Amino acid sequence: MNALVVKTDENLDILRHDTAHLLAQSVKELYPDAQVAIGPAIENGFYYDFAFAEPLSTDALPLIEQRMREIVERADPITREEWRRDQAMDFFSQCHERFKVDLIQRIPEHETLSVYRQGQFTDLCRGPHVDNTGKIGKAFKLLKLTGAYWQGDQNQPMLQRIYGTVWPTQTELDSHLKQLQEAELRDHRRLGKEMDLFHFQEQAPGSVFWHAKGWRLFQRLIGYLRQRQTAAGYEEINTPDVMDIGLWEASGHWEKFGEHMFTTQTPDQRVFALKPMNCPGGVQVFKQGLRSYRQLPLRLAEFGKVHRYEPSGALHGLMRVRSFTQDDAHIFCSEQQITQESLSICELILSIYRDFGFHDIRIKFSDRPPQRVGSDAVWDQAEQALIQAMQTSGLPYTHNPGEGAFYGPKLEFVLRDAVGRDWQCGTLQVDLNLPARLGAYYIDADGNKQTPVMLHRALFGSLERFTGILLEHYAGWLPFWLAPLQVVVAPIVTLTEVFAVEVAEQLTSAGLTVETDLRNEKIGYKIREHSLAKVPLLIVIGQREMQDGQVTLRWLHGGHQQTMPLAQALTELTGQNQYPSYLSDKQTGHPEYP
Repeated sequence: MNALVVKTDENLDILRHDTAHLLAQSVKELYPDAQVAIGPAIENGFYYDFAFAEPLSTDALPLIEQRMREIVERADPITREEWRRDQAMDFFSQCHERFKVDLIQRIPEHETLSVYRQGQFTDLCRGPHVDNTGKIGKAFKLLKLTGAYWQGDQNQPMLQRIYGTVWPTQTELDSHLKQLQEAELRDHRRLGKEMDLFHFQEQAPGSVFWHAKGWRLFQRLIGYLRQRQTAAGYEEINTPDVMDIGLWEASGHWEKFGEHMFTTQTPDQRVFALKPMNCPGGVQVFKQGLRSYRQLPLRLAEFGKVHRYEPSGALHGLMRVRSFTQDDAHIFCSEQQITQESLSICELILSIYRDFGFHDIRIKFSDRPPQRVGSDAVWDQAEQALIQAMQTSGLPYTHNPGEGAFYGPKLEFVLRDAVGRDWQCGTLQVDLNLPARLGAYYIDADGNKQTPVMLHRALFGSLERFTGILLEHYAGWLPFWLAPLQVVVAPIVTLTEVFAVEVAEQLTSAGLTVETDLRNEKIGYKIREHSLAKVPLLIVIGQREMQDGQVTLRWLHGGHQQTMPLAQALTELTGQNQYPSYLSDKQTGHPEYP
């Protein structure tokens, strides 16, 4: 009974899929009346959806997991059979498996189906699978129980989804579980509440209610990007949030993306859409006036609020929302300028990530998807231009086939955070389709009209999502320059309150975000409370400090403490409050920070 040897991603996917079937077999043995829906392999694990006669509670997960281990011990044979469509329909109808019947009804009548049996459990599946359950091993863990609509359709029944994780070895499983535990401690939703940054509520699902401190953080991020973009030769524009549906039809977004768009109809019967992307608006700005080749490359940046319908079950704090701000830019250039502009964009993106403490960055090249606009010849040209830019840069990259945007190939920039998780953030896309579809052109050196190349570029991607990533990466202890509340001034005794207020005023005048804590509480209590709120610095004012014109700086993350003259503190803290520069080798924020 040798376990599956996992040396490739393909074998790891097989292991995850095998374990999903193991979960389903266990559930059917324990709850014979349960109906089985679907159970794919996913990143780091698997899930399976079920409809139970009575809703399951999380207390049932250990019982199900124990049965899974028993089935592994039994080493039930796993066999593959091919059935006719009518044969499969009869079998699953008699078993009252309505979700399997639903899937079979979508398959053409002449096709055969592959079916896998293990023990008394039978399931539709393309496979492949191992030949017995003993080879799955026991390095798995059931994680949580959630709700999920059948096929993601809210008009369909609500099912219960059981998530699990599985790894080739127990050591790898233990490492992943430790990572999950650390990620839970860093959950940005909990940190957002503790730090008083934002909240969500049902009246605006998938949209952020920013509190004062959260909005300050958000604006600080925009200010940083604005400075970097201006230095790189970008001009900032802003385009309407609501535009006529005809523009989205002309751009191709309505055909390819319409199901994710919010629309509204006016009393005069015009149909408008909330923009899901900023690109068509950027083209409209480019089209105003006669453009010359001498103006290229023209770099237009926009912090545009976009709206996309995401299923309610997919929403997840700041990470997955329906309304978010994209740090977009659209660079209009000639074909000869693609390589140099792409190199400049890559350098800008990578340097920005270094400023925020991300040094493990990977680049993926994504080529044409199955559903796309434009001819193959145009796609060949766009893909080759982007590949040439990457080869010229010397930057390593991997191939991500079929994952390009519907209008052009792209580069995806993937960050690895402090917990070891990957986040796809920035993108660069070469677009030879959209400008032509929307009638954009410039006049070349010979006086002829030419269609510009359009480079789509995002730095963070979504500012909301990047805020969540930062909160989790730093566990809430943001770099000093970025912290929404940087300093709390706390007098130890009532006698020093006036001096504490004066200190706070001078710090505020120097551009720092400061509060005073004049409550009649012990200093230890204040330290604990402001530590929970992730305030970087507590300035403690006692009688000695007041008499000597000094302040005691207590960095709450790490406990570093120092006493110095107020003037020196103002100078040092003002220096730390500057936007970081990628030209500097210094770490972002205070040296005590992670």
